[in-house]
Amino acid sequence: AQARFIGGCVRDAVLKRPAQDIDIATPEPPERVMKILDAADIHVIPTGIQHGTVTAVVDHHHFEITTLRVDVENFGRHARVAFTDDWTQDAARRDFTINAMSCDEDGNVYDPYKGLDDLGAGRVRFVGRAEQRIDEDVLRLLRFFRFQAQYGRPPVDIDALAACRKLAPRLPELSGERVRGELFRILMAPNPADTVTLMRAERVLEHILPEAGDVGRLRFLAWLTERAVKFDAVGPDPVRRLAALLRPGLDADAVAGVAERLKFSNAERKHLLAMCAPGPDIDDALDDRALRRIFQDVGGDIAADRALLTWAGVLALESHLPRARTEAWIGLVNAAKAWEPISFPLQGRDVLARGVAHGPEVGHLLKEVEAWWRTEDFRPDRDACLVRLDAAMAG
Repeated sequence: AQARFIGGCVRDAVLKRPAQDIDIATPEPPERVMKILDAADIHVIPTGIQHGTVTAVVDHHHFEITTLRVDVENFGRHARVAFTDDWTQDAARRDFTINAMSCDEDGNVYDPYKGLDDLGAGRVRFVGRAEQRIDEDVLRLLRFFRFQAQYGRPPVDIDALAACRKLAPRLPELSGERVRGELFRILMAPNPADTVTLMRAERVLEHILPEAGDVGRLRFLAWLTERAVKFDAVGPDPVRRLAALLRPGLDADAVAGVAERLKFSNAERKHLLAMCAPGPDIDDALDDRALRRIFQDVGGDIAADRALLTWAGVLALESHLPRARTEAWIGLVNAAKAWEPISFPLQGRDVLARGVAHGPEVGHLLKEVEAWWRTEDFRPDRDACLVRLDAAMAG
């Protein structure tokens, strides 16, 4: 049976980048593909057999194998398709020329839409008319900017930009999950700020993230975590990058609104709110004692995120910092990531054991001793805290 690698894995192989998924196409109908795989003792899953897709599982790796298709009818993202044995017709369904290439087992690349030329030039170009392709599925508008961020270089395709600008008002038709998926991929590009700037210029960003502010903080945050510094335990993070893009000073309701609209998980929502919450600024001017207090209050991971955001904001204003300040920032972020929370040594039962009745007084006494323990830099042990408790009760 004839089969070729297709789409993204071919594109990435040409660029010598690791492939995310390995997809295979064939003119054989899915039922025959399943028989061939069964005969070879390869486990096969009928993942989307009505659309022509089955999944072969080899050594725990999944390979999607899809029968060549041609669109019979298009209504949004759910096209009605028919199977075909024509590779060029199948390639015509692909969104961009760089995704429309296929490759046989001997390494011959089939490239009906000049995707190789576009890939070499850093040009992201739609297969067919850009406006028609976006009209078929508005998500392609965001995919264009995602691929521009990941594979593109100036000058940007003007036909694609014109179509994106024209159809951007339709972006609110998309589900929050689909928008979040593409926005996160854009933000996770090595240098997302240029693409976000382009999206703003083409009146696209305002339809998916009207809360966005200046891109300077995002630009330097990406630079810090991608290229400038090797941190102990900090990598690129899409929620942190989104926080960098939001206007500083947004209130909690507005931040929660972003998380709701983009259908964040509970963990993502909590993370975003914690990074954007008002609170003490974490910067390289604070002494160790003040930093430890902040680490204890907000947690080491959030403290590291807030420090990175502040540092990126400083760089956006000053562009360059002396080496000593840079070293201080690196030490601060690494210290935050390494922070282990310290448990206050006393509990309510310690107060009750000293004869205090159940009630608000228990909490008041604990708070008073804990405030002292904090001012002492979390150093006093249980015995010292009990002595302080006795003094508080006597006072």
